[in-house]
Amino acid sequence: MSTNKPKDELDAADRTILRLLQQDGTLSNPKLAEQLSLSVTPCWRRLKRLEDEGYIRDYQANLDRRKLGYDVLAFVSLSFSVHADEAPNRFEAAIQHHAQVLSCHKITGTADYLLQVVAHNLDGYSDFIENVLRKMPGIHSIQSSLALREIKATTRLPVPDGDGGRR
Repeated sequence: MSTNKPKDELDAADRTILRLLQQDGTLSNPKLAEQLSLSVTPCWRRLKRLEDEGYIRDYQANLDRRKLGYDVLAFVSLSFSVHADEAPNRFEAAIQHHAQVLSCHKITGTADYLLQVVAHNLDGYSDFIENVLRKMPGIHSIQSSLALREIKATTRLPVPDGDGGRR
């Protein structure tokens, strides 16, 4: 099955399932079916199809980083001196194993990569820069921007309406 099914093939019930589960991933199938005015079996089939087709990748709890002691949130721009060698590929493979890197994106513009990194404090962040990033071969420059205040942070995607609008 294709994982890139056109979004216009999602009907209103599919879109509602996606919205409801983004709001509360712990919704049981019976509760979900009740909110959709469907019986349990057809609701389960829809949910299973959305999972199988890749619309739903996984389920997770959204944790409060500060309650876990991660007081530093940094955005790190990295540039490589040479792009033709294997350094960027080795970096991409290595960065996967660092739990404090929340996201890593290959980007356009003046930098090659943008990372979102958490640390317990500035000393912990400094250790990450010195003992992880500065030791990776090929990195030419590292620029950090520290978040002073988080205005909005979400992983919820806007689910299109059937008419192409957004909610």
